[in-house]
This record gives sequence, C-alpha cells and structure tokens, in this order.
Amino acid sequence: MKKLVLLFAIIHTLSFNLIADEGMWLPILMGKNIDAMKKQGCKLSAEDIYSVNNSSLKDAIVLFGRGCTGSLISEQGLVITNHHCGFGSIQSLSSIDHDYLKNGFWATEKSQELPAEGLTVSFLVSMEDVTSRVLANVTTNTSEAKRDSTVAANIEAIKKIAKDGNTYKVDVKAFYFGNEYYLMVYEVFQDIRLVGAPPSAIGDFGGDSDNWVWPRHTGDFSMFRIYADKNNKPAPYSTENVPYKPKKYLTISLKGVKKDDFTMVYGFPGTTQQYITSQAVDLIANIQNPNKIALRDIRLRIMESYMRGNDTVNIMYADKRKGAANAWKKWIGESSGLVRFRAVDKKIDLEGRFKQWVSADPKRNSSYGNVLPAFDKLYKQLKPIAITNDFNREAVNAVELINFASTFTPIINEFSLPQLEIKKVESLLGSLRKNAKAFYSEFYLPIDREIFANMIKQFYENIPLDYQPPFLANLAKQYEGNWHNFAKDVYKQSVFADSIRLFTFLDNFDTTAISTISNDYIYQIHKSFNSTYNQLIGGRYNEITDSLILNYRLYIQGLKEFQPSKHFFPDANSTLRVSYGKVAGFNPQEAIEYSYFTTLDGVIEKGNRKVYDYVVPDKLQKLYKEKDFGAYKVNGTIPVAFVATNHTSGGNSGSPVLNAEGQLIGLNFDRCWEGTMSDIMYDPKICRNISVDIRYALFIIDKYAGAGALIEEMTLIK
Repeated sequence: MKKLVLLFAIIHTLSFNLIADEGMWLPILMGKNIDAMKKQGCKLSAEDIYSVNNSSLKDAIVLFGRGCTGSLISEQGLVITNHHCGFGSIQSLSSIDHDYLKNGFWATEKSQELPAEGLTVSFLVSMEDVTSRVLANVTTNTSEAKRDSTVAANIEAIKKIAKDGNTYKVDVKAFYFGNEYYLMVYEVFQDIRLVGAPPSAIGDFGGDSDNWVWPRHTGDFSMFRIYADKNNKPAPYSTENVPYKPKKYLTISLKGVKKDDFTMVYGFPGTTQQYITSQAVDLIANIQNPNKIALRDIRLRIMESYMRGNDTVNIMYADKRKGAANAWKKWIGESSGLVRFRAVDKKIDLEGRFKQWVSADPKRNSSYGNVLPAFDKLYKQLKPIAITNDFNREAVNAVELINFASTFTPIINEFSLPQLEIKKVESLLGSLRKNAKAFYSEFYLPIDREIFANMIKQFYENIPLDYQPPFLANLAKQYEGNWHNFAKDVYKQSVFADSIRLFTFLDNFDTTAISTISNDYIYQIHKSFNSTYNQLIGGRYNEITDSLILNYRLYIQGLKEFQPSKHFFPDANSTLRVSYGKVAGFNPQEAIEYSYFTTLDGVIEKGNRKVYDYVVPDKLQKLYKEKDFGAYKVNGTIPVAFVATNHTSGGNSGSPVLNAEGQLIGLNFDRCWEGTMSDIMYDPKICRNISVDIRYALFIIDKYAGAGALIEEMTLIK
C-alpha cells in the first residue's frame, strides 16, 4: 500500500512539472530555474536577470506607485508602464480645459513634463534570505504568541541593520506562510513627471467591454520620467533636479513575436493564493465573489447613471469607477473559471492523496494528521464572519462620506483628553484640511447619497441581525424600509455633506465644532458600524485567520515532503518576481480558437461598430487609411497585442515582457477573462497574460503623437 501511495505521488509530481509555465519566481533564486528557462529558449544567465554586484535586468524594473510595475527604457530616466497604471496621475493633472484622459498628453521637451504629485517609483537594490535570522530562538516547542513576538523583534533588528547609514526603504516579507523570510531593500524616488500618454480612446480602447477579455486592441501604455538630485539620488520635486541616470535600461526589439517564442515577465505581482484548500476555494468561488459582485453591480450602475452626459462628473469619478469595475469583472471571471475547471474537486483530490500519504506513516501522522481536520473546523467558523467582513468592506466602506468622516476620529479623541496638545491639534487640522480639499474635489453628493441608501439596504437585508449595529433595525421600522428617504435626511443634516460648512469648522476649530462633528449623523453611523465590527467581527476574524496561517504553515511543510521533486514557488506578495512561458493562443471554449496576436485592423473593425467603448480617434483612422505605419509595419498593418502563458497577477500591470535576449517586446496589462482564476489555480490550457506589443506603443509615440524625440532616447534593435 505504501508503495502504491508513493508511486501515485511520483506520477502526480511528474505531471505537475510538465506545467513549466506556472510560477512567479524570486529573481534571487534564478539559478534553480534558469535551466528550465533555457530549455524553453531563454538565452540569458541567472546573473543577467538578477545581480547585486553588477548591473542586471532588475535595475531596469521599478515598483510603479503602490501596485504596478514600470521599466526604464532610456539612459535619461524614461519609464514606460501601463496607461491604467498612470491613470490616477493623468486624471489628477487633468481639467475641463486640459483633459489629458480624453485628449492625451505629450511633452516634446523636458520643460513641458508635468510633476505627478504623490507618485513614487521604487528600485529593488537587493533581496536576501534572512529566514535563519528571523527564526532565531524559535523552536517547534515555541508557542505561537512567543513566536510572533520573537519574529517581530528579529525583523526589526534586521531592518535596523539594513537601514543603518543609508536612505533606503527596507522590508522583511514572509513567504510560504512564515516558513521563509526575505529582506527587501529599495531606493524610492519621489520626483516623477508625466511625459506622455495616449488619449483614453487608445490607452483604454475597449473600456469595460474588453476588460479582462481577448482579443484585445488596447494601447495600454504611458510614460513618465524619474528625476533625481545632482548626485543621482532621490529628492523631493525641485526645478533643480535632473533626469535620473539608471544603472540599466531596457533595449527594445522591433523583431516582434511569433508562436512559441520564449517570453519573460519581470515585475511585482500583488497577491496569489495557490496553496489554499478546497474549503477556501469553495467559499471564494461560490459565496464571497458572488456577494461582492452583486454589491459592485449596484455601485457601478449608480456611478454610470450620473457620469453619463456630465463631463465634470465623468472626470471626477473616472478613476473610482474604473477601480470598482476592474475587480468586479475579475471576480466574475475568477469564479466562472474555478467552477468550470473544477478547482474545488482538484483541491479535494490533492487533499485526499495528502491524507493517504500522512496516514501511511505514524511519524507523519503525528506531524500532519490534524492539519486537514483543522481546516474543516476553521473554515466552518470563518464562513459567516467572512461574509459580514465582506459586506463591511464592500457596502459600508464603499460610502465615501462614511470613510471621510472616519478620518476625524483622531482629532475627536484628542479633544477628549484632559489637556490638549496644541501642536498635535494643529498638525491634525493641517492634515484634515489637505485631505478635505482632495476629497471634495472628487466628490459628487448625489452619487454618494444613492450609494449610501443602497448599501445600507443591502447590509440590513443580507447580514444576520446579530452582526448588525442595533440602530439599523430601528431605522428600518421608522422609515418603513425606505432607505432613500433615510439617506436624504442624513445627507441634509450632515456637516460632512456641506464642504463650506466643514471648512468653516476646520478654520475655526473649537469645542463647539468638535461637538457638532462628533454628534454628526454620518460620524455616528461610522462609529456604530465600527464599534459593532470591532466587538463582533474584527477580533474573531483575525483569530481565525491567524489560526489558518499557522495551519497553512504546517500544511506547506507537509506538501513539500509529500512532493519532494516539486519546486514550490512562493505566493505573490508585491515582491519582484520572474515568470516565463511562451507565446500561444488558446481555446476559450469548444469550437473557438483564438490567435496569439491582434492588429490595428481589429481596432478599425471594432470602431466601425459605433459602440461607446470602441471610439477610434480621427488621426488614428487617417494613419490607418493612408497606411502611414513607418518602421513598425508588419504584413501591411500594425501589431497591437499578444498573449502568452506567463503566470501573472495584479501588480504585474506595466511589467516588461522580454524576449529570449532580455529585450523589451511588450507591456503586460491584463489576463484573459477565462483564466483569471490563475491567482488561485493556474491551468496552462486557459491561463494567458495579455500584453500590448511594444511596436504599437512606438507607432503611437512616433506617428500619432509626433513625439520623435522620445523615440530617439530609446535603443531600438531591428
């Protein structure tokens, strides 16, 4: 029996290793992957990809903002990323008179480049395995509480040493649920300026209709420039700053791609959950995602109804709507893929074989025998808590005014103290004024009031009374279930709904103002929901998730013993990763086959449909009609996008897609909708990353924008 179980495990391991394209690998460990990459066509060495002592590809990659990737493409600090990654900065710099979202923006001289306030880019200086140092004095007999405090203290000591004598940002990240730890050292640049962006009709061509969809025809790119002080070091914005001189920048290939070409994506994927169990997958696919989708359906319909036909509101809410719609559509595709490809059944199968392997040996049974039963127990406890947690996040916290009111808690608490600290109060007031100015510049009361009414209604109707703030049941009776009337009364009375009144309070802050604000209906609603959450949900939710992490830590250890030949990649956690694969089309469903590339012909074809998301700018139509394609023409047209089997996730947006020589061939910007389950389960038959072909970006920069000076900065390989 033992031999049979072992043989079954070996067969499964071998079949897994055939899925060569799965994984998001730490560049510091490229030595373990480089042979497999070379078998697929890679011509780089591990040192070419990642090196601390010499310049390498990692020095041309940046964490762009808080959750995207960018890459250096010139020796003058020019960065290229996705249009949707630069969207927030482009929006902030836009106005009715200068609508850069609608019309695009191009700086033909450096003096025309626009400072993107608040935007940063971060270079990874180095990463280091510090597991032994983090787990020093931790043994198998150490209690979890003691382990947590020891690990936290060890991490702080490691970070202090790493930061000594420099201005770097340092972080220690846990991998495999705390089985391993790595130190990340970053250099963060603050003076970032917008250089170029196509109009949204190109940069967001297809809009929501095509989001997460293939075939795709989106020119999803934008360009920024990093500025540094005279010593090439990070510095706040200054007219004295100069373009950053990178250690490495990417050369750009004009050769393009063909079927089965090797591709590599180098970037900062956000979050994956590859090792969660069948109970977790079932909860996500069949309960949590459907709930969140339904709530965002409502919000999106409300926003769109007010944005339609109102240019001011459209600009104001463009980024908010885009953010809400992106996750909404992803969740739909993710749940569909998980159900279609029987993810729960496959997890159950793995767990069954793991259970057999464990029970076949007394020592293994002693170590891992309780792991799977513990998951059953914990997920049964988590289910109602997780649902309520989701409704707090997606319903209550989706109301902008409630969120804004919550920012006044620190100053309200400060005024409750026996003696005021004047400097602290002044500092808090300064922050509140700044936040209020930003908030009201992108706040439209009718939208938020309607969202408020609908979200409160959904919370009341879907969450058990035991988990609700007491006032909701009373209000349901008082207003006879008419939450819109309740919303009208609340927004009519609230000081937070009146920007002039609120700024008057902030400019003349005293005990009367603090009393008015702390007793405000919106603030009291925030306080009541927050109190109920903290008492009934938050603590218990954290207890269960902490227990799950502990159990997963043990489960991963067991899986590694169970499958000794398998190379386990760590889940994504916004650290720099390499994924690799090949250019390939796919079959989304029976009798349908998708090619691996799209062209400008498809842009024009979609434009002829006269659909809102498919508006083709006049100049682009003219260039197409005249076949004025310049050096970027391929078979009488322009390549636009392509798909490959690279394993990607959120955060990989803007990541460079590199060929076998490490040259830039595209920018990753999306995944195919049918395979968005790849955050939880990767399947090479259906999971595809979508990239804009770099030749389309170059064509837009050169022929559409006439920004030839930017092309001259780059190194093009024919």
